Amino acid sequence: MSSEQGRNCTSGASRFEGNNIDAMSDASPTARSSQDESFSPIRWQQDHLRLLDQTLLPRDEVWLECRTPEAVAEAIRRLSVRGAPAIGVAAAYGLVLGVVSLPPGRDLGERFQEVVDLLGSTRPTAVNLRWALEQGQEVFEANVGRDSRSVVRALLSWAEELHSADVAANRRIGAYGEPLFGERDRVMTHCNAGALATAGYGTALGVIRASWEAGKVEMVWVDETRPLLQGARLTTWELQRQGIPFRLITDSSAGSLLARGLVDRVVVGADRIAANGDTANKIGTYPLAVLAHRHEVPFYVAAPLSTIDTKTATGADIPIEEREPEEVTEVFGTRIAPEEATAANFAFDVTPSELITAIITDVGVLSPPYTETIRQAFQQTETKRDD
Repeated sequence: MSSEQGRNCTSGASRFEGNNIDAMSDASPTARSSQDESFSPIRWQQDHLRLLDQTLLPRDEVWLECRTPEAVAEAIRRLSVRGAPAIGVAAAYGLVLGVVSLPPGRDLGERFQEVVDLLGSTRPTAVNLRWALEQGQEVFEANVGRDSRSVVRALLSWAEELHSADVAANRRIGAYGEPLFGERDRVMTHCNAGALATAGYGTALGVIRASWEAGKVEMVWVDETRPLLQGARLTTWELQRQGIPFRLITDSSAGSLLARGLVDRVVVGADRIAANGDTANKIGTYPLAVLAHRHEVPFYVAAPLSTIDTKTATGADIPIEEREPEEVTEVFGTRIAPEEATAANFAFDVTPSELITAIITDVGVLSPPYTETIRQAFQQTETKRDD
C-alpha cells in the first residue's frame, strides 16, 4: 500500500550444487527492472520536509510532513528516517526549519543553538549527524547578521547541496566498489545501507547495485537484522524494486552459509568509522565479520569519507546507543517475551579494523593499515579543496 498522505510527524569452495539449497529457484526477484534514478527518502517541498516513514515499510509507504525541527528530531529518534548519511541530511533540513519556525520574540541565535542541541541528542553513534550540524553552524554564523529570510535561504541552499553531494558520493562508492566483485558473486549484507539509509542510491547497496548492473552479482543474502528487521523490511524492499535477486535469511544462518561456501563476499555500511578503521554498524555486524574472517571471505565496509571520525581514535571511543528494551521483547507491538522479562538492546557493535578487508569510500578504496590510508585520504581531500 502506498500513500502520499503526509503524517506529522574471495569465492567459496562451491556454489549451490551439492549443498542441498536450490537458492536461485527461490531467489526473488530474478529479472531486472528499471527504477527512478532519483529516488530519495528525503524531500524538501516549498516550506517543509517530507520523510518516508521507514517504520511502516514494506506494508505502507507513508510520507511524514515535518514543519518543525522537533518533528524532525522525533522522526530520527523513532527511526522513521535512519542510516548515518540520511540522518545527517535530514538534520540539515531540520536546521532550516528551526529558523523558519522561529517563535515570535525568540532570539534567533538562541533558538538555533537550541535546535542544534535537540537534533544532536537524537542518535549519538551516527557521526554524520554531528558533522552536518557543525557545517550548519558555520553557515548560520556566516549569515546571522542578515535578516532571518536570508538566513533561511543560505541554510536551505546548503542543505540542498548536502543532499545532492551525498547522492553523488554514494554513486562514487558504487563505482569504486564494483571492481572488487567477480562474476556470479553471491553477496551477503546486514541491516540496510541502501537509498533508504542515505539521501539516495546507497552505500553498501550502492556497491551491490553497481556490481549487479555490471553483470557480476548473482544474488544477495539478506540478514533479517533483529530486532527491528531492517534487512527483512527495507533491504528486501529495495532489492525487489531494483530487480536484484535475493534471499532473506535469519541472522543466525550466516555462519552456516559461509561454512558451506555459499558466500563470496560481505559488504555492509557504517554509522561511524574511527581513525584506525574500527567500524560501528548495526548490532550483529561484528559477529558477521568474525565469521567472514574465519572462512576467508572478503568483508567490506562501504561509507562516505564523512562517516570517518578522525577525532575518534579507536572503536573503544565510539558511544554505543542503547535503545528501549521493548524493541527486543516485542515484535510490531506484540509481546513475545514474558511480562517480567527484561532486555538489553544495543543498537550497534564495533568491528575491529583487522577484520575489515577494505573500506570503500567516495574518494577510493582504503586498505590496511587504515590509520595511514585514512590520514592520506583526508590529506588528499584537503589538498583538492585548497586547489
